[in-house]
Amino acid sequence: NVGIEYLTLDRKANTLSGGESQRIRLASQLGSGLVGALYVLDEPTIGLHQRDNDKLIETLKRLRDLGNTVIVVEHDEDTIFASDYIVDLGPGAGVHGGEIVVSGWLEELLTAKTNKSNSRTLGFLRDENRIEIPEKRRTGDRGKIKIRGASKFNLRKVNVDVPLAKLVCITGVSGSGKSTFLYEILHRNLQARFDKRYRTAKIYNCKEFSGTEYLGRAILIDQSPIGRTPRSNPATYTGAWTHIRDMFAMNEESRARGWGPGRFSFNVKGGRCEACQGNGLIAVEMHFLPTVYVTCDICNGNRFMKDTLEVKYKRKSIHDVLSMTVEKASSFFEDIPAIADRMQSLLDVGLGYLELGQSATTLSGGEAQRVKIASELYRPFITKSIYLLDEPTVGLHYDDVQKLIDILQKLVEKGNTVVVIEHNLDLLKCADYIIDMGPEGGQGGGRIVAVGTPEEVSKNPDSHTGYYLKRVLKKSQPRQ
Repeated sequence: NVGIEYLTLDRKANTLSGGESQRIRLASQLGSGLVGALYVLDEPTIGLHQRDNDKLIETLKRLRDLGNTVIVVEHDEDTIFASDYIVDLGPGAGVHGGEIVVSGWLEELLTAKTNKSNSRTLGFLRDENRIEIPEKRRTGDRGKIKIRGASKFNLRKVNVDVPLAKLVCITGVSGSGKSTFLYEILHRNLQARFDKRYRTAKIYNCKEFSGTEYLGRAILIDQSPIGRTPRSNPATYTGAWTHIRDMFAMNEESRARGWGPGRFSFNVKGGRCEACQGNGLIAVEMHFLPTVYVTCDICNGNRFMKDTLEVKYKRKSIHDVLSMTVEKASSFFEDIPAIADRMQSLLDVGLGYLELGQSATTLSGGEAQRVKIASELYRPFITKSIYLLDEPTVGLHYDDVQKLIDILQKLVEKGNTVVVIEHNLDLLKCADYIIDMGPEGGQGGGRIVAVGTPEEVSKNPDSHTGYYLKRVLKKSQPRQ
């Protein structure tokens, strides 16, 4: 009932996606027939195709109809429309959020004459705001990656061309072979061409893989953390931290004391607090539980020694700079292009609310992914790149999806190729080319069902994605 009939009974738990394991737990709850329980779900539609989504929504409704309460954190439009009551938080993110913007019965909010609260979410639900389709799709042949005889897991001798210098989306129902295609065929073979550690002439999991001569490098931008310790943060990852340290080292007081940039580093002895080694936090091992971090009682979370904090730039210490949001830092360093440009790229991806020194371990997967995209945006493009992304819209609001689409389009306009596994229809309708896999999941999948522009895929009667795309393309027609 929850749409995972394609899983085999002996499938190992660590190979399941987050959405699959969440749905297995849901199925076990359905079977228990509890009444009067409160279920709280955090984005259960992650990784779900719209067709599987419909099954999930029916499951949630059944739980409700049994006499339970279901609270769902969600951005998916179909799930929101299926709800009885909505609570919209905001109005912005981070320091600009934390308030209830609007709450009420969905039907009443949708039919009210005006959107008094100016809720952005409600604006999209009422079709007052929307993500527009590009005026024209990129056409023309700028080369292609030719894949012949791809076979791995449920992929069976798949032949497909991935056009270059375009925004390409890989779609299909859950379990149709999208991840296998991206990671085991595309990424693995690109890695063998461009990554020194993995360089080999061997072709993995397919008979022919050609067309890489049009590219200079391949980048996988996934949702893994940008660093494994609290010392990693958006400032260090984007490279802005090196320039900030140089600024403090050039200060008259620093020069008088004979301090170089190393004095303002968390990674070397000298200026950092040695009790917490520049983390600002101390890790407490809990043995059978996850590690707990507590604020360092020597530096009170300031990360640096007292005399290091005495050096000021525009009346701000190095700790004050780390505590700034990206938005504030952008104006604070506006006269230093090397820092301001990096801050602007973080603003462009919608991360203006993050603190420069926010620990990498506290960033969500979506935030980490957007920090990576921001650092790519900033790079001077010498060679043509291919970017591989796996569901970058996970956890994103309509506004953030709009920003993400703009960024991906910017990367493509610079002559790069972006290949994305995606279910979000707003992103799919903005793609130049779609590769739809399926038709079903598991053994019923692993084939190419349709390829072409969103309009071409929407006309294919065999494509589940095409069915939903047709609806969204019709809805997105220019307003009269």
